[in-house]
Amino acid sequence: MQVKQVIETLKLDLPTLFEKDISYDIYTRDIFFKDPVNTFKWKFNYRIIFWTLRFHGGLFFTELYFDLHDVQQTAEDIILANWTVRGVLRVPWKAKIFFNGYSTYKFNQDGLIYEHIDTWDRKPGEILKQFFQKG
Repeated sequence: MQVKQVIETLKLDLPTLFEKDISYDIYTRDIFFKDPVNTFKWKFNYRIIFWTLRFHGGLFFTELYFDLHDVQQTAEDIILANWTVRGVLRVPWKAKIFFNGYSTYKFNQDGLIYEHIDTWDRKPGEILKQFFQKG
């Protein structure tokens, strides 16, 4: 696959990842994923994490958005996506969640992503504290 195609797929997939499934054909079978709370390998597990995001997003939030700010190739084998997650929890006090992050995707010589590392601008505990603050 061409790197431009991978970037365009990410630009289409990421903003709606809480609403519908992403395209998995841009990832290797043994994709490695890591964020501040998860670490795993294999496309099956990768599919599960996105299903879980959609399921829990619908269950726990009245509004949930993945704002994609930029996707670009930053090195020969790296694509970087900058984003913000924001939403309103399904609780009487309408707590709001908000955090920024970036995804680093590494791709192989076939143009397939074999590694996806997410970095957040705050610790998971700090994000969790937002659940208990009035909106």
